[in-house]
Amino acid sequence: MRYVVFNQKGGVGKSTITCNLAAISAQQGLRTLVIDLDPQGNSTHYLLGGTQDDAEVSAAAFFDQTLKFSARPKGAEEYVVDTPWENLHLMPSHPDLDELHGKLESRYKIYKLRDALEELSEQYDRIYIDTPPALNFYTRSALIAAQGCLIPFDCDDFSRRALYNLLENVQEIQADHNEELKVSGIVVNQFQPRASLPQKLVQELIDEGLPVLQPYLSASVKVKESHQQAKPMVHLDPRHKLTLDFVALHEALGAISTH
Repeated sequence: MRYVVFNQKGGVGKSTITCNLAAISAQQGLRTLVIDLDPQGNSTHYLLGGTQDDAEVSAAAFFDQTLKFSARPKGAEEYVVDTPWENLHLMPSHPDLDELHGKLESRYKIYKLRDALEELSEQYDRIYIDTPPALNFYTRSALIAAQGCLIPFDCDDFSRRALYNLLENVQEIQADHNEELKVSGIVVNQFQPRASLPQKLVQELIDEGLPVLQPYLSASVKVKESHQQAKPMVHLDPRHKLTLDFVALHEALGAISTH
């Protein structure tokens, strides 16, 4: 199963959701790959504890080689690195993604990631794609390559207004490029059950028939410690409430994908 974690709004927890779901998949014995397409590289930092120094083994290097003719192009697996955890691998981000963006768009390389992931799906049970906070070449490539779309929602009114436009963009990709793509669900992040506004906003989404996933991810300062130590929650504190939220969310996604 290939998931893209997508929202055009920044700061909604895309990298946190990507890496924690991937870490749980891997811990449960599923061969798991994270692809970090955000030039900021938050997922890369989270899983490796720093930047990926080798520019030749990165998402940027993968896309760069699609611009060049080669009699023997490298397979997509050549751009994947190990993480400290068993079963969990990463195609790292690199700042060169920014420089490549215009060239890739002008040369219409929009299907190259899809082709690569069809190849990699033979090696991995789960693939999670982290995306930039914009509808650009990389996010479109990811939406074309994925089967399920997870949309983080951080319980504020700006996020809610942006959500409808975001869903329209996903539907357009579905119609024009990827009939397989489904909205797997809206992931409610940083939820504070005692605050009235988050409850109201989430209930309105449910009342409108939008696919809001359970459970909601708790607001917690522990996740900042998780980022700082470069340890997904399941490795930092397996019994923490937020860890259990992620585990339950992972199980809910597994149930959806089997239907």
